[in-house]
Amino acid sequence: MLEYDYDKHEVAKRYINNPIITPDMIPERCNTVFNAGAIKHGDEYILLVRVEMLENFSQLYVARSKTGFDFKIDKKPLIFPSKTGPFAQYENLGIEDPRITKMGRYYYITYTAYSRYDPLVSLARTKDFVKVEKLGPVSLPSNKDCVIFPEKINGKYVRIDRPMSGYKANMWLSYSDDLKYWGDYKILMTPRWGKWDSDRIGAGAVPIKTPYGWLEIYHGVKDTAKGGIYKLGAVLLDLEHPEKILGRTNIPILTPKAEYERIG
Repeated sequence: MLEYDYDKHEVAKRYINNPIITPDMIPERCNTVFNAGAIKHGDEYILLVRVEMLENFSQLYVARSKTGFDFKIDKKPLIFPSKTGPFAQYENLGIEDPRITKMGRYYYITYTAYSRYDPLVSLARTKDFVKVEKLGPVSLPSNKDCVIFPEKINGKYVRIDRPMSGYKANMWLSYSDDLKYWGDYKILMTPRWGKWDSDRIGAGAVPIKTPYGWLEIYHGVKDTAKGGIYKLGAVLLDLEHPEKILGRTNIPILTPKAEYERIG
């Protein structure tokens, strides 16, 4: 049987021992694990993993590693749907797809909260990934795929999100003085007809500051007869004016080819 070299023509290289986290590592029975937020905390690598439970709702578990490869999962979820309180009605159908931004003493976590009102972006914060404080919704529905830049730009907090007012979902920028109230919205990116990201796009990683601009890894989707195919691309944004795109990949930097990426 011929073995395909998945990484030969791609920028990103897969870890040879993938996958690094599987459902049987989770303390509770679950359907699947995916869409983790990642960050370095002290001498630990942290993955905040979305776990879909047997009841078909998701919650977020912390996975910890000293090496970035061998992870252990906390016994209890860090963030799970509230049953009471002011935020319960907005997340009773699950908490999904976290992104983590370090600013000052806190790690700020954006996540998608699901309810009968459709998905929206909610915010939480933690100092240690042991205790967490929920700050509540920071968008209207329908919205998701939110990342906050790791520093202020021109005195403002900046984020990318994806309001979903139709089939073609676009990426937007917005600004805030306090991380709670957002405005000054600007369109950032749209799907590209006929390309690998022709139907939907959304922010992936928290933007990475480089000497050349803000590097954002995003996902794009092209719908096919067998469903949507998710791939990763990259875009470079101006350091002082992030609504200005300096470059965007015409081809994906990572595509689903390995069995664990295509099945399950």
